[in-house]
Amino acid sequence: MTQAPPYPHPSPPPAIAAPGRPVAAHGRLLELDLLRFIAAAAVMLHHYVGEIAGWGPQGYSKLGGVSNVTQYGNLGVDLFFLISGFVILMSAWGRSVDRFAASRIVRLFPAYWFAVVLVLAVYLATDLRWIPAETDKRGALEAFLPNLTMLQTGLHVQSLEGVYWTLWVELHFYVLVAVALLARRGAMTYERCIAFMVSWLLAGVFAQEADSELLMAVLVPTWAPYFVAGMAFYLMYRFGPNLVLTLIILFGWALAVYHRTTILNPVLALPETRNLAIPFGVTLAFVIMWLVSTRRLGWLGVRGATLLGALTYPLYLVHETLGRMIRERFDDVLGPWQILGFSIVLALAVAYSVYRLVETPAQNWLRPRLAAAFARIREQSAAAAAAAKASSPVPTPTPMAVPPPAQVPAVPSQMSGAVHPQASGAATQSGQHYGVQPYGEPGAGEGPLDGRWGSVRTAPGDGMP
Repeated sequence: MTQAPPYPHPSPPPAIAAPGRPVAAHGRLLELDLLRFIAAAAVMLHHYVGEIAGWGPQGYSKLGGVSNVTQYGNLGVDLFFLISGFVILMSAWGRSVDRFAASRIVRLFPAYWFAVVLVLAVYLATDLRWIPAETDKRGALEAFLPNLTMLQTGLHVQSLEGVYWTLWVELHFYVLVAVALLARRGAMTYERCIAFMVSWLLAGVFAQEADSELLMAVLVPTWAPYFVAGMAFYLMYRFGPNLVLTLIILFGWALAVYHRTTILNPVLALPETRNLAIPFGVTLAFVIMWLVSTRRLGWLGVRGATLLGALTYPLYLVHETLGRMIRERFDDVLGPWQILGFSIVLALAVAYSVYRLVETPAQNWLRPRLAAAFARIREQSAAAAAAAKASSPVPTPTPMAVPPPAQVPAVPSQMSGAVHPQASGAATQSGQHYGVQPYGEPGAGEGPLDGRWGSVRTAPGDGMP
């Protein structure tokens, strides 16, 4: 096993990659790019093989028994969510809320908008659809605009494609991270991040205990362990191993295995052996991320990993739409292997086209404009706050009432008992009667004035500015 490079001091430099590690020019970890593509390919094969050969044991004899492996391809989603927790925290670290929001908008929406338009166009042109059969074309058109917002699930509107459900889960994670940034005024620190992760994990369990639909909708406790563990893996990557981080990861792993083995999709009709394979698959995903966080998978950053990582998102979005079209149109002409190969090649080609012709130009156009728009909001907010402060009337302090000088009783003369002519006037006004020295008058260094006009001696830490 390759010796892992030493971890930085608990106050690491801004660059998180160790010297000599394969890192793209923009700071992405190449091994994560390759892992993301592998996860997307696993999900694609899970869908393609299952839909061509048939779900469940009845299809295992087709396609050379490859279904025995690809039936577990949906576990690529588990690896996706772990990587997302790692990458999103890395993206949010040191950023303000507006910069974090801009990065997510630029990353998610251009390819997603294209995918939504594509699935609607294919549906209207060919009547091929994933959406339920009772949904007519009018219903699909009504669902189109909510789908463009990525908020359709929250509105109880049918998604135009089945894979969009993961985007809704991801959106919960982004919102919770943004709220954490707002609460801390953009200062995401090691300690605060751990507090956020533990709070989210526990609050999700409490929501399940209370059977609160509202809290479970906000906290997504079924998938929260993956995001929390992914964040812990990033902190381990950045700051080095720590027992607290290890415990968070182990708790997340235990909850993830439990949720995966108890929430089964009956449509897949998989055998009981799945109950044994699922814990192994979830554990494998956690082990892979542990190897990343301890810097032992740098060798996966091969040439071309950046491109494969860039293809991941559009491939995930369009593969089901394209595969459905190929199966329906060529099922009577091509065999299962030909349909599978044709579907894979077409999905990769379209994903590459989306990356080069849609994502890259749209991101290059959108990124600076979003940055300028958020900067304008900050400037105008600051100007409005300054104007409001300047226009608000400054309260005039009420002068304090000065009490009249106390009357000093007259001093009787020792000789005749008469009042001294200056006792009730000059002596009282000057404060010299009975040897009293006026406050602040130069003296012999008595008291805090130290013999200087208005020079008050203060001790360190007494609250004086």
